[in-house]
Formats: sequence, structure tokens, C-alpha cells
Amino acid sequence: MALLLAGFSRVPAAESPREPVLDALPMVGTGGHGHTYPGATRPFGFVQLSPDTRISGWDGCSGYHESDSSILGFSHTHLSGTGIGDLGDALLMPVVGGTAESVQSAPFSTERFKSGFSHERELAEPGYYRVKLDRYNVTAELTSTERAGMHRYTFPASRHAEVLIDLVHGINNKPVEASLTIESPTLLAALERICP
Repeated sequence: MALLLAGFSRVPAAESPREPVLDALPMVGTGGHGHTYPGATRPFGFVQLSPDTRISGWDGCSGYHESDSSILGFSHTHLSGTGIGDLGDALLMPVVGGTAESVQSAPFSTERFKSGFSHERELAEPGYYRVKLDRYNVTAELTSTERAGMHRYTFPASRHAEVLIDLVHGINNKPVEASLTIESPTLLAALERICP
């Protein structure tokens, strides 16, 4: 006597596993004494693009603090969670409104061109950061690869939309030497040396 048993059951389609990176919360540690930044970076990446809201003091050692309400610009290198300020190289700031005339009448400083922002119009995800700059009505977006950082600025209609580049900016430091070379209409080469 042979017995044949067969069972049929409905097996759900395999779900694709959730990527652990989607559970990361880049804003954690940006307040209090966490000393982290919310910007775009890759694991072991060469750059860490992030907004700078302050560049001095213990709570400003990552360049960003959640309690701040203005952005000085977006720099390319940051330390996270160290408790000591450093880096903050090559700051960029999108501005609107004819800076050429105003720069002649007063010294250039990041404080002069900073912009207010709201945390409600700020988004930080792994590898991506976006914020609306209230003063200039500019949306700034940052992302990165292993070795490069990319900025995208969406300006309002204006004949005076510019991007300021500050090579002497630093978080609790200043470079001893900096240079900028215009290689072509689409390529700039910047060099900073922090140590003498």
C-alpha cells in the first residue's frame, strides 16, 4: 500500500530586505553635546558635505548645532562626535542680490552673508541633505560619492544669483594658505593647507 501526501500552501512573494541605511537618523546628536552634523557623506568617504551654523565653541565643533537658526554656508569636511572642532574646508554659500557692490563697502565674512532657515524646511537622509535658505529664497541640496561632493542650488529668478566660495573658512581653525584656480568655465580647483 502506498501513501502519497501532498500539501499545498500559499507562499508569499519574497520581500526585498530593508536596507539598514534607511533606518539611520542623521539629525540624532546634532543638539545638546552630541557634536554630529546632518550632512551628506558615505562610509569612509573623502568628503562630508554639511551646513555650518557655527564654527567656534565646544557645541559648534561639528560645524552644526540644532539650536541654531542661521546657516553660514556649506563646507566639505566635518568631524562627527569628536568633541573637538576641525576641518570645515571650502565653504560655499549661494546668495542673491548683487554682492559685488556690497563687498567693496565692507569686509567679506560668512556672518555678513548668512541666512536664516527653518528646521521644518530641512531634510536630512543618509547621503542627502536639503534646506531652504530664507534670506535668499534658495533651495540647497547636498549629496556625495566616495570621493566627491555635489551641491545643487535652486535660485529664484534673478540677475544677481551667485555662489560665494570661502577658502579661509574653518571650524575652530583657519588655513595658513589657500588658492583657487579657474581651470575652465565649469571647473574650479581649490587648494587649502591647514598646517604650516
